[in-house]
Amino acid sequence: MTAYLRPRDLDEALAARAAHPDWMVLAGATDLMVNANHRAAPTGILDLWRLAPICFVRAADGEIAIGAGATWLEVERDAAVCTHLAPLAAAAREIGALQIQARATLGGNVGTSSPVGDSLPVLLALDAELEVASVRGRRRVPYREWCTGYRTTRLAADELIVAAHLPLPGPTTRTVWRKVGTRRAQSISKVMGAAAITLDGDVVIDARVALGAIADRPVRIAAVEAAVRGQRLADAAHAARAAVGPAIQPIDDVRSTASYRREVAENLVARFFHGMMQRADR
Repeated sequence: MTAYLRPRDLDEALAARAAHPDWMVLAGATDLMVNANHRAAPTGILDLWRLAPICFVRAADGEIAIGAGATWLEVERDAAVCTHLAPLAAAAREIGALQIQARATLGGNVGTSSPVGDSLPVLLALDAELEVASVRGRRRVPYREWCTGYRTTRLAADELIVAAHLPLPGPTTRTVWRKVGTRRAQSISKVMGAAAITLDGDVVIDARVALGAIADRPVRIAAVEAAVRGQRLADAAHAARAAVGPAIQPIDDVRSTASYRREVAENLVARFFHGMMQRADR
């Protein structure tokens, strides 16, 4: 028999997590229900669905903080997210159908840490930090340090994810997110990626470029970031495309081949910069 607890507040949730670190944490249940169909029933369930202290989207002090319990539908419809973090809103709209978006949460996405999680390259490119808590206290983990392997993270057994903190991009920073899947909607990604490019006029002075679904975790592509730094936008697309192929080791799986993923990744990254040139020309 599976034990069940729905805490009334965060303190009760953290105490339960400390007492039962083997229990499954439930938010939107979009993964739990699939696992249950495969008879992988947990020993206990800690139900955090709509726990008020982690269900919020707030813009303040130069950042947008998104609670772990916020659904992707709430994220994609938030005015501040749409204005300042457009790639995150775009990724949120691609996380399953509307019914899934109304249940799936940010905390679930970063907690399960699937390499095909559409939001995860965005968190990398936008330099997010994750706030986690336990009865021992709170700490922040830069998202670039969060993933340690396939579906493994730096979250301790007694911790819960509280929020993601995303700094607002500066006035000269442009951001983008793109995805390639089998079809136009409700498709698990073959390759997806995000970038935050800071410009001085039409010269790239800084870049963060991240890809997902090409490895056991989302990854920053340091070789691309170095190749485009100091380049004019007109030259950056070519430099990025040339740099990405040798820098990645795509995977073969049931959704795609390594060779296809490599070619798509090259084109995707080049389009980041082509798209920014087109926007600059308007």
